[in-house]
Amino acid sequence: MNAFDVAIVGGGPAGSACAWKLRQSGLDVVVIDKAVFPRDKLCAGWITPQVLDDLDIDPNEYRQGRTFQAITGFRVGVIGNGDTVDASYGRAVSFGIRRCEFDHYLLCRSRARLRLGTAIASIRRDGSRWVIDEAISAPMLVGAGGHFCPVARMLDGSPDRAPRVAAQEVELPIDRKGCAVGGEAPELYFCPDFKGYGWCFRKGDYVNVGFGRVDWRALPEATNRFVTFLKTTGRMAADPSTWRWRGHAYLLAGFRQRRAVGDAVLLAGDACGLAYPQSGEGIRPAIESGLMAASTIVNASGRYTRDRLEPYGRQVRERFGSGMMGHLLSQLVPDGMSSGVALRLLDTPWFVRRIVLDRWFLHARDAALV
Repeated sequence: MNAFDVAIVGGGPAGSACAWKLRQSGLDVVVIDKAVFPRDKLCAGWITPQVLDDLDIDPNEYRQGRTFQAITGFRVGVIGNGDTVDASYGRAVSFGIRRCEFDHYLLCRSRARLRLGTAIASIRRDGSRWVIDEAISAPMLVGAGGHFCPVARMLDGSPDRAPRVAAQEVELPIDRKGCAVGGEAPELYFCPDFKGYGWCFRKGDYVNVGFGRVDWRALPEATNRFVTFLKTTGRMAADPSTWRWRGHAYLLAGFRQRRAVGDAVLLAGDACGLAYPQSGEGIRPAIESGLMAASTIVNASGRYTRDRLEPYGRQVRERFGSGMMGHLLSQLVPDGMSSGVALRLLDTPWFVRRIVLDRWFLHARDAALV
């Protein structure tokens, strides 16, 4: 039996950020993940300057041998309508990354001990310690393994009725003649009913195309309409019949989050259901919740009762809960007039820049944790 101070299930941004912060405080940490890193993880994949500040990442160091695409603007439109609004900031407001590189970088940088490539078969409580697969024990457990995290299921079950986003995407190398999308300006195209959107994001010699929607049953048909739209408008020349789509699902913050705190256990990131409800973006909430979880663990000074860990639950609710601006996009548009309202709003440069981009996607007003 290998003993540690903290066991973290999940090696993505939430788990790596938590491990990094805990190791700075001298705790012995193990990160457990069923994947072997670098893993093939698809994601539209952009991070804001606040994420760099949260993790104290030097951009010049990170970009050495890795994709780090400066984003200085966006193109926004409605699927089925050729009109778009171009918003230019004249400076980098976000940075495109490839998750296969970013997640591996964060995990190695955490300096935690790693147990990779094996799915967890059992988690049980033995006195004051957690025992995982009869091989690892720790007095403190963190669940950061995404929507299907075994720690989240153990703590709070599966919130089947909670609003969730279903998405599918593809990331592929492409030559410059095959993609009309510029790397500095990702393109976002909303459904007329505001229940989802598609994106096309060029990052160096790779392009990520994806579509996410709250109504998961309509996802395949809506994705096909989006891909057809990209072809007919000349945004993509590649043959989509050859694409290998990957699918995933996750919960949205502010609706039915999983219970984040238990005795000697915390949840972070998608395991807790913290993706931003307006955009579905989850990298920054994952990283910041991982950092908040680590600070709570350190402050508990080895006494991991639920009442001593509850400050983390309050922090999560305050930063990512129902008090945040807005709700689902679909709630902004009444039934029966969705198409007309969407076309008018998304044809307004002020609305696109100040609301859609600054508030929903960039969260420009939300300072970093540090």
